Amino acid sequence: MKRYYFSFLFILCLFSFTQIVNAEDEDNIYDERLALYKKTETLTQIPWYYIAAIDQYERQVQKDLEDDQLISIKFPEESWFGVGNSSKVKDSRIITMFDGKGKDGNGDNLADPQDPEDVLYSLASFILEYGKTEDDIKIALWNHYQRELAVHTIKNTAKVFKKYQDINLTKRDFPVAINYNYSYRSTWGDGRGFGGRRIHEGTDIFADYGTPVKSTTYGVVELKGWNLYGGWRIGIRDIYNIYHYYAHLSGYEDDIKVGQIVEPGDVLGSVGSTGYGPPGTSGKFPPHLHYGMYKDNGYSEWSFDPYPYLKKWERMAKNN
Repeated sequence: MKRYYFSFLFILCLFSFTQIVNAEDEDNIYDERLALYKKTETLTQIPWYYIAAIDQYERQVQKDLEDDQLISIKFPEESWFGVGNSSKVKDSRIITMFDGKGKDGNGDNLADPQDPEDVLYSLASFILEYGKTEDDIKIALWNHYQRELAVHTIKNTAKVFKKYQDINLTKRDFPVAINYNYSYRSTWGDGRGFGGRRIHEGTDIFADYGTPVKSTTYGVVELKGWNLYGGWRIGIRDIYNIYHYYAHLSGYEDDIKVGQIVEPGDVLGSVGSTGYGPPGTSGKFPPHLHYGMYKDNGYSEWSFDPYPYLKKWERMAKNN
C-alpha cells in the first residue's frame, strides 16, 4: 500500500513540476519576444507595440506554427531575396542589389528569413518606407494586407500592448459575476426562428435582470448599440483576433464607449432581455446574456462554440 502511495506522490510531484517548467518556458518566450520588439524599436524608431501587434496578428493567421516559435512573421521568398536572386543568396548586399526586402538586423551581413532579428528589422524597415507616424504605419499595413479588418485588429492590439507595456496578457474572466445566480449549457448550433431559420451562434447564460456583465479578455470595444436580434449589445475584439459578442443587455456601464480598452473583469453592462424588435424592445424571452465568439483567420470570420472556454474561465474565476 505504501508503495502505491509513494508512486502516486511521485507522479503528482512530477506533474506539478512539469506544469511549473511549462509555465516558466512560456514566460521566457514572452520575455524573448518583448526584448526583440524593443531592440527593433531602438534600431528603427517604429514603436515596439506595433511590431508586437503585427507579429501577434500573424501568429493567429499563419498555419502550422510551432508552439515555441519565437517570431511568426514571414516574407514570401521572392519578396525577401529579390526578383532574380534565384540562388537565394543571404548576403544583405546582394539582396539589396536585387531589390529584396530582407535586411541584416544583427550585424552579421546576412539577411536570413529564419533569423528573428533579421525578420523584425526587415518588417520595420518596410514600414519606415511610409514613415514613423501612426497614420504612416496604418498606410503601410493597408498596402501590405489590403484588408481593413487586419489593419483595425493590429491597431487595436497595439493599443492594448502600449497601455499595459506587456504582451503576456493571459488573464481571463467569466462574462457574468459568479457571486450572482446564473445557469448555462451548450447552446451553440441550436436552431433559431426569429428573423428566419438560422443557428444559434453563442451560449446563453441565464441570470436575473441587472446581473453584472464583464469582459472576459483584454481587448478594445469595437461596437456598441442596438441590434434587431441582440438588442443592446457590445462587441470586443481581443488580442487573439477573436471578436466577443455580448447581447440582450439591459444597459451599459456609464463609461463604456467604442475604442475603449478593456481587461478581464471590467464591467460592461448588465443582463437583460432586449432584442427581437425595434430599439427598446424587451421582455420577449427570459433575461440572459448571449455570449458569442468569432474567429478571424485573415480572410474570413466565423462563429465557434464558446462553451468550453466558458467552463474553463468559470473555473479560473472561482479559483481566484
